[in-house]
Amino acid sequence: MDEKERSDPLTERLDACYTGALHDVMRAAGLERFTLPPEIRPLDPENKLCGPVWTVSGGVDESADSHQTLFEWTGLLSKAPSGHVVICQPNDSVVAHMGELSARTWQSRGIRGYIVDGGCRDASFILSIGFPVYCRYLTPRDVVAYWLPRSFGEPITIGEVDIQTGDYVICPGRSRRCHRIACGAGGGNRRRDWKADQHGERPAP
Repeated sequence: MDEKERSDPLTERLDACYTGALHDVMRAAGLERFTLPPEIRPLDPENKLCGPVWTVSGGVDESADSHQTLFEWTGLLSKAPSGHVVICQPNDSVVAHMGELSARTWQSRGIRGYIVDGGCRDASFILSIGFPVYCRYLTPRDVVAYWLPRSFGEPITIGEVDIQTGDYVICPGRSRRCHRIACGAGGGNRRRDWKADQHGERPAP
C-alpha cells in the first residue's frame, strides 16, 4: 500500500472513531435501514477493516466452463482498486467467493479487505496472513464452472442496505459494530445516509 493510500484522511478519521458512539449518533439522527445481516461475520474478530468501498456483484451460470469462470475471476482480482474494501453481492449461497490465492493476491495489491454476502474457503490460511474477510459461511466448494462476476463498481444491496462504490466502511474488530458511511458520487458530496453492521463470532464450518 503506497503513501497516498495510507494517508487517506477520511479513512484515518473513521478508523479512529468509537463505533458504538457512532452507531448511537446515527440512530439518534433518525437514520434507518443501516444494518447488514448479522450472519455476515469476520473470520477473525481481531481484524480491523476500514476504507473506501468498491462493489462487485455476480451470479450462478452453470453453462460456464472451468476456463471461463477462472478467467473472469482473475479479471475481478485485477480490477479491484488498491486501498479499497471490496464488498460483493454474489447472489448465491452455495460456493465460496473467496479463498487462499485470492486473499494473497489482494493483500499483495493493497486491497484493505473483503466483505461478501456469501461464502469463503481456506479460512485457516486467510487467518494466517491476516487478510480481513467477512462472510456468511465456510465451504470448500469454489466458483469453477458455476459462478461468474457480472458487474463492477455498480450499486448493490445486501439485506436491506444499499451500497455504492465510494462509500466508506468501518469494521473495528472486537467492538462487533461495522458502520458504512455513504458518500454521494459526483463531487464527493456527503449523504446523511449511514449504514451499520453488527458482527459476532466467526462462521461455523
